[in-house]
Amino acid sequence: MAMTLSDKLVVAISSRALFDFEEENRLFDPDHPQGYMQLQLDRLDVPARPGVAFSLVKKLLAFNEPAQQRVEVVVLSRNDPVSGMRVFRSAKAHGLDSVQRGVFTQGAAPFRYLRPLGAHLFLSANAADVNEALAMGFPAAQVATQSAQASAAHPHEVRIAFDGDAVLFSDEAERVFQSAGLDAFQAHEVEKALLPLPPGPFKPFLSALHRLQQSGAPSMRIRTALVTARGAPAHERAIQTLMSWQIAVDEAMFLGGMPKGEFLREFEPDFFFDDQTGHVTSAARHVPAGHVSSGIANLAVGVAPVP
Repeated sequence: MAMTLSDKLVVAISSRALFDFEEENRLFDPDHPQGYMQLQLDRLDVPARPGVAFSLVKKLLAFNEPAQQRVEVVVLSRNDPVSGMRVFRSAKAHGLDSVQRGVFTQGAAPFRYLRPLGAHLFLSANAADVNEALAMGFPAAQVATQSAQASAAHPHEVRIAFDGDAVLFSDEAERVFQSAGLDAFQAHEVEKALLPLPPGPFKPFLSALHRLQQSGAPSMRIRTALVTARGAPAHERAIQTLMSWQIAVDEAMFLGGMPKGEFLREFEPDFFFDDQTGHVTSAARHVPAGHVSSGIANLAVGVAPVP
């Protein structure tokens, strides 16, 4: 019988999202990749330092038990296969022995392999790959490679924070705000408070986390937070939407436009997802963060890369 990942939460991740390859990446020349490849070969037995999404991956893999493998992490990388050897050796050196699958495309776009993987999440430092993944309907984010590392204060708890509009929810309400301003947005959301928002790009990932939480892992749990610029009275529609999905978040922060970074510092997530680069930059000073290039706000700015 063929191996299948259909019963697992599947995370596809680039090598630069999992490990800190920023020094090596600065030497990369797409027209002359031999120097980069040789450097990775020279450092084959030097474990790469943990990258932005390392804590998230390590904790999700901790849901696996010998009798039940609940999570699969697959490296999906533009690296060449030789450099892929260093990725796998680095994973083993850091205790990620269950990271055993990878696709290394030597510069070609890897996002097309998300479909056969059935990925619930794609994390990459490459903005173009993330945009293509989102267009295909996969939850995806461009990691802010200069993000702070995750806190080590919660070793048995995966902490994930989400923005609301254009991330968990559609950008329906954000479009009203962008076109007509705050007062119109508030009136629109009060009028439609009992009407659930359509799902956004990360609703499938939230649902997969909910299933993982319900799977009965004895030593790990998931704690989620909604961190949104919404304030009262627009908060009600967000809560009603989550209730209609029969998914509860553990914390909800309705910040009314306040900067999110310091609130996220206190929540201490292993990762935070937001559709606006300003919020990602604010968050990345304190926690691992990624940009979800979705919705009207990104159309307006041309989906600029996260700094």
